[in-house]
Amino acid sequence: MNHNVAVLSFHKIGVPSIPEWDTWFYIPEHIFCAQLEWLRTNQWRVVTITDFLRGLAEPNSLAERTALLTFDDGYRSLAAIALPYLQRFCFPGVAFVPTDFIGGTNSFDNDEEPPEPMCTWEELRRLESGGVSVQSHGVKHRSFSALSPTEQREELSQSKSTLEARLQKPVEAFAFPYGDGGTPALVGPALAHCGYRAAFLYGANEPYVPESLPLSDPYRIDRIAMGPDTDLSVVLGRPGA
Repeated sequence: MNHNVAVLSFHKIGVPSIPEWDTWFYIPEHIFCAQLEWLRTNQWRVVTITDFLRGLAEPNSLAERTALLTFDDGYRSLAAIALPYLQRFCFPGVAFVPTDFIGGTNSFDNDEEPPEPMCTWEELRRLESGGVSVQSHGVKHRSFSALSPTEQREELSQSKSTLEARLQKPVEAFAFPYGDGGTPALVGPALAHCGYRAAFLYGANEPYVPESLPLSDPYRIDRIAMGPDTDLSVVLGRPGA
């Protein structure tokens, strides 16, 4: 059996805080719901990060069509808007969160995106209890190519230890801010040393092709960049093609 794994990456669900400042990273509720419905109708099995990580070592534990739903940055819209839809479909998810911005705003966007509130620690705990696993997106949401090896290790280790201490759970997955994976020969060993089992890029390959297991590098997993115009019937209509 071929095992095709598709990783979807969302950011913000709903409308912008400043209505006239709309960007591609906002997905209206009805479109988000339709995207989830497409996955269900087309028999993609949405799995937890725990099952996904197990599947990296044991491909036969995953379905022929497996999907992982990820949400970058930890915007409050994930807890307020997306979570009820995920629960309606009984779909788990993953939230990649930069620890320095928990309970704050997305100031790392440098005025390129509308200001939005980020989840508080209490909201992150609510996500955890609702089936969305909180994982690492670094500390300061910085591009890895701009960091020294020491700074990269600090981003990896400090974010992991902070999340594990505050949420009382293991953190084993990492998403590179801006999809910038740095130099693989340097970053891979640092991820392994810190105890990460997988790391995710963002929209790196076009056209996107679902990953086939076993993966060649669990620290360079590509993801579909999800926006309001993403047509899953085109992107995932032919898994493995």
